[in-house]
Amino acid sequence: MRKIIDLNCDMGEGFGHWVLSEAPDEELMALISSANIAAGFHAGDPNSMDRVIKLAQAYGVGLGAHPGYRDLQGFGRRYIKTTPEELVNDIIYQVGAVREFGRRHGIRLQHVKPHGALYMEAAVNEDLSRHMIESLAAISGDLLIFCMGGSKTYEVAKRLGQPVIREFYADRDYGDDGSIVFTRRVSRPDPDEIAQKCLRACVEGKVTTVTGKDIDIAFESICFHSDTPGAVEIGRAIRAALTENGINIAPASAVLETA
Repeated sequence: MRKIIDLNCDMGEGFGHWVLSEAPDEELMALISSANIAAGFHAGDPNSMDRVIKLAQAYGVGLGAHPGYRDLQGFGRRYIKTTPEELVNDIIYQVGAVREFGRRHGIRLQHVKPHGALYMEAAVNEDLSRHMIESLAAISGDLLIFCMGGSKTYEVAKRLGQPVIREFYADRDYGDDGSIVFTRRVSRPDPDEIAQKCLRACVEGKVTTVTGKDIDIAFESICFHSDTPGAVEIGRAIRAALTENGINIAPASAVLETA
């Protein structure tokens, strides 16, 4: 049974007057321990980054960069064919933006979590994961990488000695191979069902797949998405279920120290 866990959420996913999530950023920030800030390519702009990072500092939430494909129209959920070198340059560019806004508000960059299709591509692409992790290590040797446990990203990070956080996805389905089932549209789920799914994963280390099979799952952080309908209710239900059962919620850096 896990006694301490990180709870993370993707934040600031809008652009100008366009906002994808129905959930108020401040309400979400009060529920989580780590925030993944949209860095401008799939969503986000300088004003949204500044506003949400200021909230993260105020709530004591771990700051993360959430770089994606250069795909505003598709919200970074479409695969773009290019070289690992070009993708890594895009990642570094976005990470730098989040890091500098963090410095402005006195909060250090805790982690990097690729977004959407880029996250899924890195999960199966060892060359991309290696280029990304080596480049991020050059920025900071203690920068946490968020990824799925069974991914190439996790394997490469462990091999290269870069600190890594495995995620459990509260509001996504799992396949029998332990990977999440990638989707572009999500219906409104039952918050209590999601909370019990998370609690079981923490207590038993198990999750039920789309075929009804129970598989083992290992993780240090639970993720839910701000653009999932009912995100605030989902976050509240997860937090309540965990804390009521003696599981503390803390930023990823603190969780890793206890692992």
